[in-house]
Amino acid sequence: MNTLPSADPIEHVVLLMLENRSFDQTLGSLSSVYPNDLDGIPQTPPPYFNKDASGTVYEQLPTGELQMALDPDHDNGPVLEQIAGGNQGFIKDFIRKYPRSTPAQRRQIMGYYEFPSLPALHTLGDNFVVCDRWFSSLPGPTWPNRFFALSGTSRGQVKMPDGIWHPDIDGFFNQTQDTIFDRLNEAGKEWTIYHYDMACSWVLVHQRRLENLARYKTMGFFFDDVANGVLPPFTFLEPKYNGQDQNDDHPPHNIMKGEKLIADVYNALRTSPQWEKTLLVVLFDEHGGFYDHVTPPKAVPPDEFVGQYAFNQFGVRVPAILVSPWLARGVAHNEFDHTSLLKYLIEKWGLKSLTKRVDAAASIADAMHFLPAPRRDTVRSIRVRTSDLYAPMPELEAFDKSPHHVAFGEFGDYLARRRADAGGTVPPFPKPQAGLRQWMGRTLMGWGRALSTAQEDSAARTVALQREVGAAQAIDEQLPPRATAPK
Repeated sequence: MNTLPSADPIEHVVLLMLENRSFDQTLGSLSSVYPNDLDGIPQTPPPYFNKDASGTVYEQLPTGELQMALDPDHDNGPVLEQIAGGNQGFIKDFIRKYPRSTPAQRRQIMGYYEFPSLPALHTLGDNFVVCDRWFSSLPGPTWPNRFFALSGTSRGQVKMPDGIWHPDIDGFFNQTQDTIFDRLNEAGKEWTIYHYDMACSWVLVHQRRLENLARYKTMGFFFDDVANGVLPPFTFLEPKYNGQDQNDDHPPHNIMKGEKLIADVYNALRTSPQWEKTLLVVLFDEHGGFYDHVTPPKAVPPDEFVGQYAFNQFGVRVPAILVSPWLARGVAHNEFDHTSLLKYLIEKWGLKSLTKRVDAAASIADAMHFLPAPRRDTVRSIRVRTSDLYAPMPELEAFDKSPHHVAFGEFGDYLARRRADAGGTVPPFPKPQAGLRQWMGRTLMGWGRALSTAQEDSAARTVALQREVGAAQAIDEQLPPRATAPK
């Protein structure tokens, strides 16, 4: 059923997708702004809590931490443990990964940011539509959830590639499904992906076609295009995934850098000639291992690729805000996942279907009750203090080596190996630094930073991956597609 209102004033949809935060952690405190409405942090005792194996209680408490040294686990298996028993496994799973962690470090995954300590998310949540039932598409990590957000499936993959020992490294990168960008191409709808360094969407095979690569621009062009009023109907924004100025909100990087990105995007759109025709969707791909109290509901599997996981349950709730001058501030309680945006685009522009998950999804149109006229009272700008952008523990940003960074390295290696197999001569793909240099950097800071080439390594990986993606199209067409479902 088409759920679109009879008059939809939106002509431009902008999706900004960040990483690894739960709804309770970032937007749960908006229950103080929307009392008796938003399902977040309880305004009266008792608080939500988890226990460790010995029975020690860890309550939800406010946090002011800008960085977290220990990155919680968010692979498929650990997430299923976290949400077991009504979301009672977060502390136990964190201790499993970090048995030597302190009670203070364990409390960090239960913490939440009090309103209005997050200048961008909290300002937007207080002024536009907060979705308090938006779940990640599967209980698992970044890349599969991002595949769902752009195509409605991950072709059976629920893990991140973790090196040459990954049991099906080639199968992981066999993301040959149609995407929303294919559907837009078929309908003659323009689109652009703006990115900083690497683009996770390059892993989707169709995105490496020459006609699609031509639609990628770096983020500097986004701000120019917004100012000139030339954004296409659909825009996807990819944050910076590497380096000390990484702003994707992935720990251990300073959370205020993600806030600055959100603020910059909003401020640009708010002053654009296209503002009154634009919908900005601020969304996070998955919860990153941080606590949320709502147990994910059942979901419809997207396709036949169910060897690794049944895909019959959503992942943990994530922050999601719908921003438009046509929307009154408030809370939407509709059950959404990332494919709900795809459903809206498909219905809005008469596009062909993608997967069974998208077909079954509720459209975000259900949460958008357009006003008779655009609002004139929307916040004019959002400011993030420069002093908040300085990381309390800069060594963590300089020597970060998360599973996401490892995955990008493996993706580059995968493309380079295929080019070599096709007869090309390929230089070794640069890897994230590790071992002695990384230990020295984290332990000795000053000496380690002097000896480190972390920034140079990051830049080299970016250039190398861009080179491999640019060369991949001809090889993609030469090699026969893999027909088998991943195990």
